Amino acid sequence: MTATRTSTSAGTEGAPHVASAAPAPTSGGAPQVVSGGAVRLRGVSKAYGRGPAVLDTVDLDVAPGSFVCLLGASGCGKSTLLSLVAGLERPTVGTVEVPSSGAALMFQESALFPWLTAAGNLDLALKLRGVPRRERPAEVERLLDLVRLTGAGGKRVHELSGGMRQRVALARALGQQRSVLLMDEPFAALDAITRDVLHSELERIWRETGTTVVFVTHNVREAVRLGERVLLMSSRPGRIVREWAVDASGSRRIEDAAVAALSIEITDHLREEIRRHAR
Repeated sequence: MTATRTSTSAGTEGAPHVASAAPAPTSGGAPQVVSGGAVRLRGVSKAYGRGPAVLDTVDLDVAPGSFVCLLGASGCGKSTLLSLVAGLERPTVGTVEVPSSGAALMFQESALFPWLTAAGNLDLALKLRGVPRRERPAEVERLLDLVRLTGAGGKRVHELSGGMRQRVALARALGQQRSVLLMDEPFAALDAITRDVLHSELERIWRETGTTVVFVTHNVREAVRLGERVLLMSSRPGRIVREWAVDASGSRRIEDAAVAALSIEITDHLREEIRRHAR
C-alpha cells in the first residue's frame, strides 16, 4: 500500500478547500438529483438558528464507486455533513447533489427492532421500500448471504453479537439499493477483533457492489485501512483542510507498516487542528 498527500488550496489561512467551485447560492435547499453516482457539495455552510456555523464553505466531490473517509475532532460537523447528503438536513448556504437513487445512512447503533428476527428486520425494510411480498424472502436471503449471515435470519436481536447486529444493519442499508452508502462511525462500539473482521467484510462488499461509500470515523488507522481518500476536517466551523490519497489496489491490514506510517502523519495534522482551535 502506498499513500500520497494531495495538496490543497487555501482561501484564507487555516481554511483551505479541496476544490474550487462556482459561487454558492444565498440559501440552501434539498439535495439536487444528478445523473451517475457522484456526490457533489458546493459552497456548503450550515448553521442552526442564529448559532455559529457548524460547516463553512465546504466543497467536495465524491466519484462514483469510491470510498472516502472523513476525519476530524468531535463537533467538527462530520455527521452534519452526512445528514446533508442524506437529505435529513438542508444547508444554510450552498448546494448538495446526490444520485437519483439517493443515499442510505448507517449509524453507530444498529437500531434494529428487538421484537423482530434478523430476517424480520430486513423484511420490514424491504416492505417499506415497496418490494412485493413474494419477492422479499429471496431478497432477505441474498442480503444475509452478502454480509455472511447465512442461516442466522431466525435469530432475535438479543441472540446476535454486536458484530452480527452491525452486519444486519449493513444488510438493511444495502437493501435500500441506493448507490451511495453513508456510514457514521458504524464500528466504533465494537471490540478490536470484531472491528477488524468487519473492515474486511465492508471492503469486500464495497468491491463486489461498486457502492459509493462516505465513511465517518474518529479512528485514523480505520480511515487509512478502508479509504481511497482520507479527508481531514478542521474544528468548528468544519472545513475540509487536507486530503490524502491511498492506494487501495492491494490488500491492507490495520497493522501494516504503511498504514501505521500514514496514520502517524494524519494524526499529527489532526492534533495541530485541535490545538489551533483551542488557542
